[in-house]
Amino acid sequence: MTRSLTILGATGSVGSQALDLVARNPGRWQVEALTAGSDVVRLAAAAKACGARFAAVADARLGGALKDALAGSGIDSGAGPEAVVEAAARDAEIVITAIVGAAGLAPTMAAVRRGAQIGIANKETLVCAGPVVTAAAKAHSATLLPVDSEHNAIFQVFPHDDPAKVERVILTASGGPFRARSREAMRGVSVADACKHPTWSMGAKISIDSATLMNKGLELIEAGQLFPVTVDQLDVIVHPQSVIHSMVEFVDGSVLAQLGSPDM
Repeated sequence: MTRSLTILGATGSVGSQALDLVARNPGRWQVEALTAGSDVVRLAAAAKACGARFAAVADARLGGALKDALAGSGIDSGAGPEAVVEAAARDAEIVITAIVGAAGLAPTMAAVRRGAQIGIANKETLVCAGPVVTAAAKAHSATLLPVDSEHNAIFQVFPHDDPAKVERVILTASGGPFRARSREAMRGVSVADACKHPTWSMGAKISIDSATLMNKGLELIEAGQLFPVTVDQLDVIVHPQSVIHSMVEFVDGSVLAQLGSPDM
């Protein structure tokens, strides 16, 4: 059965991997729309490769360049934040929201309001407006499916039918590239050093957030919005091997964990 799919942030790490899965499963997916921030060349190439029906670039100044890059393909295009929202509002069953930062909020809400299944990989949307997004999802019968490895792991082992069984939700952190460095050694590090994550291949922003552990703070907030637990039930442990993606500890003392090779 063919299912329809939109990818918001198609040229980033998560979006590129989603497109790789589409390419590996011919006939399974019809790509409705793709968006990117400013990389017109990669966006146009991806849209043509997967047969997308619509492509949008968030930078309004690049609308002409995108239209030219798609000339003769039959793919409609748009530019500016409103065009990205239009992409999210188009009729796709599943919308992967992989836009970096708060810019992902408006298009995510557009997809939520039409009751889509949302593969949410944009944690800032839930950090800045979690209660609004989750309330809208409930009101419009939209489904929020976490894509990030930690939250996806929790989703897989969480007792959704009986949250009272849960004692703690434990997210894992790799510790980033500076985990073993002394305070003195940290004085000479550069941005390039911070982007050299020892385990994961990620975009610049999330790599920096990982190096400072800011990313784990955002993920704690995100977990508190996605799952019916209190702040006191959320915890983090450092696990450099990144094999355990998250764990749920139950009131009877047992623990369920989701494990997988640390491969993006």
